[in-house]
Amino acid sequence: MTVLTDVDATIRRLREEVCRLHAELIRYELVVWTAGNVSARVPDRDLLVIKPSGVAYDQLTPDNMVVCDLHGRVVDGAHAPSSDTDAQAYVYRHLPHVGGVVHTHSTYATAWASRGEAIPCVLTMMADEFGGDIPVGPFALIGDDSIGRGIVQALSQSRSPAVLMRNHGVFSVGPTARAAVKAAVMCEDVARTVHIARQLGHPLPIDERDVDSLYDRYQNVYGQR
Repeated sequence: MTVLTDVDATIRRLREEVCRLHAELIRYELVVWTAGNVSARVPDRDLLVIKPSGVAYDQLTPDNMVVCDLHGRVVDGAHAPSSDTDAQAYVYRHLPHVGGVVHTHSTYATAWASRGEAIPCVLTMMADEFGGDIPVGPFALIGDDSIGRGIVQALSQSRSPAVLMRNHGVFSVGPTARAAVKAAVMCEDVARTVHIARQLGHPLPIDERDVDSLYDRYQNVYGQR
């Protein structure tokens, strides 16, 4: 009988959770084919768990999730990790409050990213979840930590848990992987609504004081405590 250490048990739980959360990306139509990924930080260890590169969503299992260190090097796993691993490892190294990172190419949010345009805060739901506009990060090539640098740069100047990386797509963060998935889902939802509103006319901005009030209520009062 194999006796698991606390770290082994935590990694096993995170492999199961990260695998399961990829189904939410499919459910909310945020990804196609093998694009996109979810990752989670291993608490109190310089490790992360992430989707393997190029593996179809219906072939994902907890066992083929990949464990890497926070420089993107594989620690455990039979597959190559996501091509976004270096970028996400950079985020984890520089944003210690982040416990989960998600990447999608969801249609409406990525359309905003292709224009290099922030999504303006014209909905109370945006004020609640994002605390203002959803910012745009710089263009960066895939394969090293350049995208991670852009994510950290953009999020350090915003309360938003999501950023639109120019010409690329959405990266979202959260204290947990599930929270990061929620931010990705909400980002696509408001991107679609604001796009439609602009087809109909000129969306009205929300006063900054009201944005602050809405954000504080949602983050600190709303829901069960």
